[in-house]
Amino acid sequence: MIESVDDVDWKNWNPKERATLLFVIHDGEILLIHKRRGFGKGKISGPGGKIEPGETPHECAIRETQEELCITPTGVEFAGWLHFQFVDGHSIHGYVFTATGLEGIPTKTDEAIPLWYSIDELPYDRMWADDYTWIPHLLAGQRFSGHYVFEGDRMLDARIKLG
Repeated sequence: MIESVDDVDWKNWNPKERATLLFVIHDGEILLIHKRRGFGKGKISGPGGKIEPGETPHECAIRETQEELCITPTGVEFAGWLHFQFVDGHSIHGYVFTATGLEGIPTKTDEAIPLWYSIDELPYDRMWADDYTWIPHLLAGQRFSGHYVFEGDRMLDARIKLG
């Protein structure tokens, strides 16, 4: 049974899903969403979703942000990787991006409610359990790679590498 990061053969790991997250960071604030449906429903996170066939992670991050918030992020840069192994067998390889600006006005959709937060006052108690391990590195501009084991939405183990 998988209970820790060391129980996963990460070198031969083949995730069932590839997905993205994107965070617009501007004037000391970060644009988050309250997820209204699907995976992570009820949690505060960044916009994102599954990478479609033939789509790059960068393209997916922009598309998902457009779909979820009716904005187009600008100044988009790659920030890091996330590797999630769930004890039920589900697995996700995540690509995380930041943006320095946006075109349009963040708008509530069936998928998400936009929320601006001060980068000093993030609602970690309403977010995924792993977020506090890597978001500070994202905000500091440090490249990161996180490996996580989850049971449902409960984090069992985590390892983060910088660089």
